[in-house]
Amino acid sequence: EEAEFRAMTLLTAKVTVFTSRVWCVHVRVISIGSKLWRYYDFGPKAVPPLICIPGIAGTADVYYKQIMSLSMKGYRVISIDVPQVWNHHEWIHSFEKFLDSMNIHHVHICGTSLGGFLAQIFAQYRPRRVKSLVLSNTFLETHKFAAAMPWSPLVSWTPSFLLKRYLLTGIRDGPHEPFIADSVDFVVGQVETLSREDLSSRLILNVNVASVGSLSLPDSFITIMDTNDYSAVPRQLKDQVNERYSSAKRAVLRTGGDFPFLSRPDEVNLYLQLHLRRVGVEPRPDLVQGFTRDGSSGSSNDHEDGNSFDDHPKDDGDRSSGSDGRKTEHSESGPPNSDGLVPTSIVLGMVSSALHVSLCACS
Repeated sequence: EEAEFRAMTLLTAKVTVFTSRVWCVHVRVISIGSKLWRYYDFGPKAVPPLICIPGIAGTADVYYKQIMSLSMKGYRVISIDVPQVWNHHEWIHSFEKFLDSMNIHHVHICGTSLGGFLAQIFAQYRPRRVKSLVLSNTFLETHKFAAAMPWSPLVSWTPSFLLKRYLLTGIRDGPHEPFIADSVDFVVGQVETLSREDLSSRLILNVNVASVGSLSLPDSFITIMDTNDYSAVPRQLKDQVNERYSSAKRAVLRTGGDFPFLSRPDEVNLYLQLHLRRVGVEPRPDLVQGFTRDGSSGSSNDHEDGNSFDDHPKDDGDRSSGSDGRKTEHSESGPPNSDGLVPTSIVLGMVSSALHVSLCACS
């Protein structure tokens, strides 16, 4: 009990220090036509952005560990929710309008599962805008998912609780490593925040029969980041991605499950940095707001050679105003001219993860 009390006291002190130094990041919402985009955007605007697209069960919040780590190092990270789009062509046009509203012309995209598929589709039809891809636990075609869901025409009329139940059946239930269990709990919590329309549109995108055509993007500008343990995406589909982009860089994680960006953030963040450096994106730590990497006060300005990949890296520690027909709305948290406050769900996720580790260490 005494050891547990000391561990909890130390943890409380660390959490207090952490939250006092955390950046002000709040969710932003922009309405473009009939589509509502929810996203986080943090890091120097002078740096070409890395846009993170989650899988079918994810939201913009699931990449909070990438936002916090990479933006601290001087990269710009944008994490998005996939809006309610009902086919892949609608996705392409909607995503392009979103980029236009942000005055972003060229992007680097990190996509997981369905997000990786949507990233490839966009790169196929808008090749001039996509400069590089990071694909994690993803696929090239949706035929298997369509065959496994013969009731897909009824999705639009299916109650929300049934859609959530179906969605969660793809997440492996059972004993996990502590950090993988935490990542699953976090994503399950995010699924609970999705509306029936959100769930329906994502499931339909996942089962609309389609496949990725040839990309004009060279394999050298693609990184494939996969986990070797269980994943909801069948191994056969992941092997097809490896075969298609045979000269792409490989980033292999021994474990991590479906959500390595949550369960193995140090490795994932290191791989992302290596990828960005390799494709010519240089960080600007001198433009980082708030705190520099060592925690000291930093600048508040807001304005190619890559490294080789090891199979297992060591652990490493505004928008332009809208045009006609476009309505922009921000959350009200945070002081004027700041980037707001870290969402409560994100801070609680960090704290609960730390608590879990501490209690495991004490038991």
